[in-house]
Amino acid sequence: MSSFKRRHFIQLVGSTLTVLGMGQLDLGQKNIFDTKVSAQSTSRKLALLVGINEYSKDMSVLSGCVNDVMLQRELLIHRLGFNPKDILTLTDKQATRQSILQAFEEHLIKQAKPGDVVVFHFSGHGSRVIDVDKDYPDGLVITLVPVDSQLQPGKSSSVKDITGHTLWLLMAALNTENVTFVIDTPYSGGLVSSTLKSSKSEEKFQASPEEKAYQTIWLQRLGLSAEEFKKQRRIGIPKGAVLAAGKRDQYAVDKQFNDFSAGVFTYTLTQYLWQQSGNLALGESFANIARYVNSFSFEQGVFQEPVLFVKPNSNHQQRPVYFIEVQTPIAAGVITQVKGNQIEIWLGGVNVENLEKLNKDAVFEIINAENQQQGTVKLESRKGLVGYAKLLESPVSVSLKPGLFLRERI
Repeated sequence: MSSFKRRHFIQLVGSTLTVLGMGQLDLGQKNIFDTKVSAQSTSRKLALLVGINEYSKDMSVLSGCVNDVMLQRELLIHRLGFNPKDILTLTDKQATRQSILQAFEEHLIKQAKPGDVVVFHFSGHGSRVIDVDKDYPDGLVITLVPVDSQLQPGKSSSVKDITGHTLWLLMAALNTENVTFVIDTPYSGGLVSSTLKSSKSEEKFQASPEEKAYQTIWLQRLGLSAEEFKKQRRIGIPKGAVLAAGKRDQYAVDKQFNDFSAGVFTYTLTQYLWQQSGNLALGESFANIARYVNSFSFEQGVFQEPVLFVKPNSNHQQRPVYFIEVQTPIAAGVITQVKGNQIEIWLGGVNVENLEKLNKDAVFEIINAENQQQGTVKLESRKGLVGYAKLLESPVSVSLKPGLFLRERI
């Protein structure tokens, strides 16, 4: 199969997924909602979310990557207290190599201060190019593929991908330890060095001269020699955590969820976090998420085993996911817009089985951040994860506003 195929896209049928428990890992603007801020923190929260479906004719068109970005964005805003103005999204034609790197520098590196929270998410094609340093026995380094990268066998041996080495340097440049990278691509478990082994591959593509020059610039800025850089990246990541969709020799699966597509890893990650009401440790949470993804993909004959990397000699596995402490009620979704008696809702917390069975008569309880019921709504229509509902009942004293949570009524 082509190394440039981002996800082994298959039609998956609905399935009941069960958490199998803890296991070994592979390892300042005022809140715009009237409800209580979901994540109490004085630190600033910055995010760069990249999703690419529409690649050039030389690459397969994808289906779920832009939806992955929306899943992350709504989660960060409504569950983790991000200000929408601090979330930068790049999708499809916007996500060129230059714009991704520039956005990372301007939006994340230049703004992040000690104690701030930084999230970088990428959903799109992943590939592999030759690594002259041979961090792995196969002599390859994993890459993220921007929308303007060219991969034309027989015509050019270099591609304008963003390699795992560059991501290491960009992560190191962030002036905070609270960093999370979420990578939903094939081979994502090989973006950083580890003890994992991978099979031999026939890829003969090379990183572009621009990629090598960019790394040289950052080595100078960080005061690292080439040898010290090689040594440090082989030890592990320089900051925070990396949540990878699968091992370095595995594809990442897209699923057709009734009427929309999304990456199984991203959807499982976001849906799981919607369903949490407290501060589960990263290690425990990721183990559960990985079990969901692994079980779900295995049933379809696809092996996808998410991988967690944390900074060596850190306590990051015991810290909260995304390094944010939250105290919010379990929720299936959130109210995003209110116009009279008509309500627009986001259903990112509905689990896989229930989502595919969700009909227009579904009833949701409205709850605030203190888990107090504020009324009920009935679903009238849904397209993907966006629904339109009608208010059934609400106490007279309650002012219905965006940001109120929704809980499925059994």
